[in-house]
Amino acid sequence: MRLIFAGTPEFAREALAQLHAAGHAVALVLTQPDRPAGRGMKLQASPVKQWAQSHGLAVCQPRSLRLEGKYPEDARMAQAALQAAKADAMVVAAYGLILPQWVLDLPRHGCLNIHASLLPRWRGAAPIHRAIEAGDTHTGITLMQMDAGLDTGDMLAVHTEAILAHDTTASLHDRLAVAGGALMVQALKTLDGLQRTPQPAQGVTYAHKIEKHEATLDWSQAAITLDRRIRAFHPFPGAHSALNGEILKIGAAEVLPHGKSTAACGTLVHIGPDGLDVATGEGVLRLTQLQRPGGKRLSAAEFLRGQPLEAGMRFDVPAA
Repeated sequence: MRLIFAGTPEFAREALAQLHAAGHAVALVLTQPDRPAGRGMKLQASPVKQWAQSHGLAVCQPRSLRLEGKYPEDARMAQAALQAAKADAMVVAAYGLILPQWVLDLPRHGCLNIHASLLPRWRGAAPIHRAIEAGDTHTGITLMQMDAGLDTGDMLAVHTEAILAHDTTASLHDRLAVAGGALMVQALKTLDGLQRTPQPAQGVTYAHKIEKHEATLDWSQAAITLDRRIRAFHPFPGAHSALNGEILKIGAAEVLPHGKSTAACGTLVHIGPDGLDVATGEGVLRLTQLQRPGGKRLSAAEFLRGQPLEAGMRFDVPAA
C-alpha cells in the first residue's frame, strides 16, 4: 500500500521500520519538530526522523495541523504534502499532534492508529506507564480507526501482552513496539476485510501524561505500590527520594515477602550487599539499584562502597 506515516519516538520508529520492510511505499513521514536535548540542549531529530532520513523517505515536521490554529503556515505546508502523497492510508503511532478532521478524511482508508493498551483502558498519552503503575497483569496493542475523539475510534485488531513481575516501562515498551508494528503489517494485508468493533462504553480509563513530580516516592504508601511506581517511571522520569539532603534515583527494587517493620516510613531497617531495606506504609521494600546525581546506576553493593549508610537513617517523606 501507499502510506503516510505519522510518529515521533522509538515506539513509532519500530512500526515504521516494519512497514518499510514489509514492502509498503511510505510516501511521506510526519514527525514532531526537532527538540533541544542532552546536556548541551542541542536540537535533536526524533527517532522516526532519523530513521526516515537514513532510508531516503520524505519528512514533514509541522508544529500544528490546524489550518486555523497557532501555526497556519505549518498546517498549509503539511496539507500540500499530505495531498501530494496520494496515500491509501495513514498509519499513526505516538505522533504527538492532534489530527483535525481534514487529515482523518484525506486517505482512502482513513487514519489507523497503533495504541499501546487494550482499549478502552488507558486511552491517552502514557498507557504503558499507567498500566504498570496500576498493577495490571495484562496490556497490549489495539489497532484503531481514528476519529475526532481521544483514542475513541473503532477497534480493528488486538494483541494481548502479559505484564511480567519485573517489567519496567522500558522493557514492556520494547515488546509492545515490536508487537504493534507486526500487528499493523498483518492488518494491512486484509484491511478491507477487518471488522470494525466499537469500543465498549464500560472500562474507560485515561493514561494522563507523566509529570516529573509524580516520581518522588512517598514511603507512607505500601511497598507493592512503590515497587510499581519505580518500575513505571523507569527510565523516565526516574523514581527518586532524598536521603541526607541528596536526591537518589531508585533504579530497581523488590517487595520483601512477609516483610514487616514497626519503624517510621522511609527508615532504613537493614543494609547489605543485596539491597537497602526500607520501611513503608505496608511492608518492606528492598532497593537493589541506586544512582547518585550525575552518577551511574549501581547495584546496592557497588553503591554502598562509595556511600556508607547506617540502619536508622531515613528517606524524606513528602508532606501530606
